[in-house]
Amino acid sequence: MIIETLSTFPDMYASVMGASMMRIAQEKGILEFHAHDLRDWTHDRHRTTDDEPYGGGDGLVMKCAPIFEAYEDICSRAGKPYTIFLAPQGRRFDDAAACELAKQDHLLFICGHYEGIDERAYTLADQVISLGDYVLTSGELASMVVIDAVVRKLPGVLGAETGALGESFADGLLEYPQYTRPANFNGMEVPPVLLSGNHGAVDVWRRQQSLERTWRLRPDLLEGVTLTDADRAILQTLSTADGR
Repeated sequence: MIIETLSTFPDMYASVMGASMMRIAQEKGILEFHAHDLRDWTHDRHRTTDDEPYGGGDGLVMKCAPIFEAYEDICSRAGKPYTIFLAPQGRRFDDAAACELAKQDHLLFICGHYEGIDERAYTLADQVISLGDYVLTSGELASMVVIDAVVRKLPGVLGAETGALGESFADGLLEYPQYTRPANFNGMEVPPVLLSGNHGAVDVWRRQQSLERTWRLRPDLLEGVTLTDADRAILQTLSTADGR
């Protein structure tokens, strides 16, 4: 996958993309990443990327002309990318959205700053994404979250054969509890089933724990999960025990 970003602060990506799984993905040749400086497509001596908003108001608005010029240049060199803007009016980002984006070969994130982006630039968008109902200082921060969630979905990035399949939200449920050595720490013991060597029993325990954790902490997620008869029996037992 090729991922490119277009922003006024490209140096923000260095630490995130140069560490941990993002670095490994690039070393393995799974990911090719480029952070572009929008100022490279400006033509005044101050390399201006923003201006005062028409109609008045606080803050500055990012100009659309440099964005269009940069987009056309990127397309001419690497083909048309699937282009994403980060903005409050976008689709709420979730695991399903990450899976969809992971199927793309070439992503371009156009990142806003200041008061926002000239509305005309959004005509370039294939998708607009929102992380949630809050405001960040910049689109760079939001794009890093999306990039991380997408890249870890790519085959080979996480190393394990099953990759991200067992993580929270992969099957609609929260992930089961995880433990490692020592088996007893300050009187807190690892559940015996995890020490049993019985992989079938471990699988059953993990499913039960995922269902219980989701039922207690994020019951809204259960509406979108395909449940087996065994799953429903577990939830019914939980409900009866709690008197619901």
